[in-house]
Amino acid sequence: MDTLTALYASTGWSGPAILAEGLHKSFGDVQALCGVDFAVERGQVLAVLGPNGAGKTTAVKILTTLLQPDQGRALIEGRDVVRSAAAVREVIGLAGQSAAIQEELTGRDNLEIMGRLYHLDKGEARQRAAQLLERFDLVDAADRPSKGYSGGMQRRLDLAASLVGRPAVLFLDEPTTGLDPRSRLGMWDVIRDLVAGGTTLLLTTQYLDEADELADEIVVIDHGRVIAAGTAQDLKDRVGGEVVEFVVTDRARLGEAVDAVRPLSDGEPNVDPETAQLGVHVGDRGSDALVQTVRALDAVGIDTEGMALRRPSLDDAFLALTGHATDTESVAGPKRSRRARRSESATEGGR
Repeated sequence: MDTLTALYASTGWSGPAILAEGLHKSFGDVQALCGVDFAVERGQVLAVLGPNGAGKTTAVKILTTLLQPDQGRALIEGRDVVRSAAAVREVIGLAGQSAAIQEELTGRDNLEIMGRLYHLDKGEARQRAAQLLERFDLVDAADRPSKGYSGGMQRRLDLAASLVGRPAVLFLDEPTTGLDPRSRLGMWDVIRDLVAGGTTLLLTTQYLDEADELADEIVVIDHGRVIAAGTAQDLKDRVGGEVVEFVVTDRARLGEAVDAVRPLSDGEPNVDPETAQLGVHVGDRGSDALVQTVRALDAVGIDTEGMALRRPSLDDAFLALTGHATDTESVAGPKRSRRARRSESATEGGR
């Protein structure tokens, strides 16, 4: 019997691995959470999306016993995060937004010390550290001080540390923040392997492609409230129809372009000032709307690049739900970075 099967058998709990009901949390006059509800079934991945300050990290801190809610309750494998905090900590792992490792220690030492904190004897801790160093491709760097590790290596070490205790439920708060494209893809592979092994996972992210790739279900939080929930496809379907997308060659004429295509759009066009890219929601008018868009822009002498018709993305759904793009996109530019992320796969401080 493997570790997770033994855990499930011992608890007698048959409900969801993670259950949040009516969570409220305030910091002075600031309401970080205003009645958050969601559930994650065993062996599933829930992605929690939201802009900076939406309350994502506050929710994670409550679920991992680092904060207590003002109202509501949360259960992890049937254990109450307030009344049974110690029992909760026995079955969870957490990798936060920044690597929580001792940089003056080697990678091996970090993992062995974590093993001792999980009450493994010295031999077990050494064996578990060796297993994780190999799993996360850190063997060659195992005996070097971790302060010399690259950002990607430190994130891998941090995730390895969160797995020392073989948690049934793993919380990843912005797990790929600051990683280069190759490291992000590598972290995705690690996450898929964990889930394939039966681990339940909750991750917060602002990378919408990350949620699209990894999550079974998505919850969108804004201003401390759940404003949407469902699969990635469910959220995309809420936008509906198709989108005509293009880049305005002369960025100075972006406003004129918006005025020209606004009558053709079902709702306000998506505008990215950084990349001068426009998205026009055209419902089911398809190629007819594409031709009309070209004619409207030609009529005012505006040149474009990359004119295309596409289905709504998770980015469109997020924009429609929250009224703005993710903070990473507002800096990097949503459409260009989307394509870059999807082809090369290249951050909430949260509260």
